[in-house]
Amino acid sequence: MHANPSPSPSAVPPSIAVSRWLAVGSLVGLIVLGLAWELFLAPIRPGGSWLALKVIPLCFPLAGLLKKRMYTYRWVSLLVWIYFAEGVVRATSDRGLSARLALVEVLLCLLLFMACALHVRVRLKNAKRAASAAPNTAAPAP
Repeated sequence: MHANPSPSPSAVPPSIAVSRWLAVGSLVGLIVLGLAWELFLAPIRPGGSWLALKVIPLCFPLAGLLKKRMYTYRWVSLLVWIYFAEGVVRATSDRGLSARLALVEVLLCLLLFMACALHVRVRLKNAKRAASAAPNTAAPAP
């Protein structure tokens, strides 16, 4: 008997790869949007605002998403709701470009949440399928 070989990168289901890149892309999009919005596109104060620092918490999970850490995908799907709430509030209270940027923030948040949720769901389903397909090695020999 030989051990099961580790899955090759080509064996990764496309839905996992797509959800990963959607998550990373939307997270980077939120970081870029937050910086551009608060520094020069539509800052609260002329010349930029300290509100640009709101993107710092978004920078922490980027490495975890790129390294495919399941835990990171889970907590990012919770963190994103803070930015979603900010986007909804500013989309309904701000005017002009700032309101449109807030709508983009809301859309990026929804995309990030859906990508993280899909990624976690597919990986858990694949892990469960792999565990049920693997022989039970813990059972005592007859």
